[in-house]
Amino acid sequence: MLRYCKSCVMPETKPDLHIDEQGVCSACRSYAQRAVIDWDKRRSELGELVDRYRSHDASRWDCIVPVSGGKDSTYQVIRILQLGMNPLCVTATTCDLSEIGRKNIQNIKNLGVDYVEFSPNPVVRRKLNRIGLMQVGDISWPEHVAIFTIPVRAAVQYRVPLIIWGENSQNEYGGPAAASDNNVLSRRWLEEFGGLLGLRVSDMIGLEGIQRKDMITYTYPDDDELQRVGVTGLFLGYYLPWDGYSNALLAQAHGFTTYEKTIEGSIVNYENLDNHQTGIHDYFKFLKFGFGRATDIACLHARRGRITRQDAMDLVQIHDGKFPWTYLGKSLEDILSPLEMTIDEFIKICDRFTNKKLFQLDARGKLIKDRHGNLTKINNDNVAE
Repeated sequence: MLRYCKSCVMPETKPDLHIDEQGVCSACRSYAQRAVIDWDKRRSELGELVDRYRSHDASRWDCIVPVSGGKDSTYQVIRILQLGMNPLCVTATTCDLSEIGRKNIQNIKNLGVDYVEFSPNPVVRRKLNRIGLMQVGDISWPEHVAIFTIPVRAAVQYRVPLIIWGENSQNEYGGPAAASDNNVLSRRWLEEFGGLLGLRVSDMIGLEGIQRKDMITYTYPDDDELQRVGVTGLFLGYYLPWDGYSNALLAQAHGFTTYEKTIEGSIVNYENLDNHQTGIHDYFKFLKFGFGRATDIACLHARRGRITRQDAMDLVQIHDGKFPWTYLGKSLEDILSPLEMTIDEFIKICDRFTNKKLFQLDARGKLIKDRHGNLTKINNDNVAE
């Protein structure tokens, strides 16, 4: 039986999550510690830190801000401009950019920044999408790698040492820029945080005709190049109290556009708006671990007291883990078409990556699905169903 946090609704299957003897998960414990953080002191530290990297002769940009056009990257740009920095915003174009995603990228430009967009070879990327989906159950493998490699390559090329990321997934520290020694964003550090999701870039060479030259986009610069420029990074989420909903409100006030309704597989309309493939990515997380995007967001709101735990549980049961027939209004058939994959082929891959310990099976051990292709978890809370 799946065990759930008694404070939020996250199951114990979430990677790197720990539920303690009191039944509370490590994410909830970490959030509770925010109350004792001196945020004024951290804001002051942020100001001092960025000042050290400011281009005082205006010969280069002060920093690089990786942006997708989403609410969080819009928020990052707003805060960096408020600090008086002159950023170069860098986008690694998503694999299947939506119309609303393009609109929000344009809005970031209109905030008053220089902007560079890098679009990887679409023929190669479609192959990588397909390989990632078939081998590790992640259609977004190339995107997850490129959002780290492309901004770092830009930092080397334009000789801008400071990269300003958004939320720190680890929460313990502000990134290598805050370190007193060895603060270069080394290849080892990047691979830890960028995550290759079980596949190395070198593993791709030779698959479906992919050559080494095709993987430049997804390859980190050499450590000597990083050292020469002194490329480093910091996480805004360490210095400012990070909250997706608050970020969305501020972004909207600066022109960010939300979706017209609740996004498929979600419980909100303000995040993951830029890529039609995101629905597939989130669905595979549900198949592997028994939770999806709706759980992630419900937990964030429950921890902040915006909704009760029961409300969170109810919303998760309504929205989480539904078969991704559409995403942002685009049909699954059309999303899969560039990968030369049929829906039947996709369903077979889904079944192969589904953790059958988490879902109801029939007497023959096969997954039970409703008429829409949806699975049923063995339990949705800390009681037997």
